[in-house]
Amino acid sequence: MTGRLAAVNLGVVTEAEWAGDPSGRSGIDKRPVDGPVLVRFDGVAGDFIGERAHHGGPDQAVYAYAAEDAGWWATELGRPLRPGAFGENLTTYAVDVTGAVIGERWAVGSALLEVTKPRTPCTTFAGFWGVPDLIKRFTVRAAPGAYLRVLREGETGAGDLVEVVERPAHGVTIGEMFRATTLEPELLPRLADVPELPEPIRAKVLRRLGAAGR
Repeated sequence: MTGRLAAVNLGVVTEAEWAGDPSGRSGIDKRPVDGPVLVRFDGVAGDFIGERAHHGGPDQAVYAYAAEDAGWWATELGRPLRPGAFGENLTTYAVDVTGAVIGERWAVGSALLEVTKPRTPCTTFAGFWGVPDLIKRFTVRAAPGAYLRVLREGETGAGDLVEVVERPAHGVTIGEMFRATTLEPELLPRLADVPELPEPIRAKVLRRLGAAGR
């Protein structure tokens, strides 16, 4: 499967009451940039991350959201949503982000990325949009976008191809993982044997399965 990048977006410093960081600053407001951007192991060069306790790190170095899913939300809310409105670094086009398999590898520009986990909606996201019930609505919609780790640093920019170069055989997708950890816990056993699952999530899944088996 091959798609393209509609935009590469970098966070600007936003100070607001809804910002999740104790400093009152957030990097959720990301804006499209021109030209190639360096994607590093620790994230996209020039991106601002406010609450590093819950954002950033190797398993969340890059966040991707599909332009098609953003279009659904624009219709749902009755207002335009520009690239970066979801706090995503990469706005994709013709890429099945919800259907991406955990551990799937994307060649994007000269960088190599690996799909790690879905995004979990938070109060910062709801505050940024000014939609109080957004967490519930986003969860029900179950098109959360995907976090990616960086396997090879490189440059990428709007218009670059997004090519899936490897896909694990287990078949567990971003959408399935999101539903399993939110509204459909009966899917949790599917996650236990996914070798590419980030370790903190694996531990949480095993705890929940252990508690359910008592």
